[in-house]
Amino acid sequence: MIIEIFTDGACSGNPGKGGYGILMRVVGKNYQKTYQQGYRKTTNNRMELLAVIVALENLTSNGHEIHIYTDSKYVADAINQKWILGWVKKGFQKVKNPDLWKRFYPLYQKHHPKFHWIKGHNGHPENEICDQLAVSAAQSPHLLIDEYYEKPEDPGLF
Repeated sequence: MIIEIFTDGACSGNPGKGGYGILMRVVGKNYQKTYQQGYRKTTNNRMELLAVIVALENLTSNGHEIHIYTDSKYVADAINQKWILGWVKKGFQKVKNPDLWKRFYPLYQKHHPKFHWIKGHNGHPENEICDQLAVSAAQSPHLLIDEYYEKPEDPGLF
């Protein structure tokens, strides 16, 4: 079975309100699913990577051929240029978004997805759908807290 995953992240301000959008489908079957979620303060790169993570976390079985399509050079190059292997060796030290890369790496090892970079905002139908999902999620009144990025306020001792 071949599974195609299309992802996008959006951010209004960087940092600012952000969201991700995901479209997943099984090639040759009339089945697809979308996911989206917004955060009150985050970055575009975090949303791009989180979209990939959430998509992989939502796979219900292993052993499929997975193709991920992203307009994020940050995400695609980290895998295709094998930067992630160096980051793993160094324990993700001095890497932006180490919490997300640590969450991503076991999923990458489990599913072995192939990454494809596509030009964003270029009329690619699935990318446009994901962009709309990400933007609407970022504009939602139900935004989550990106707890790694937006540290909770220290309540102090009193």
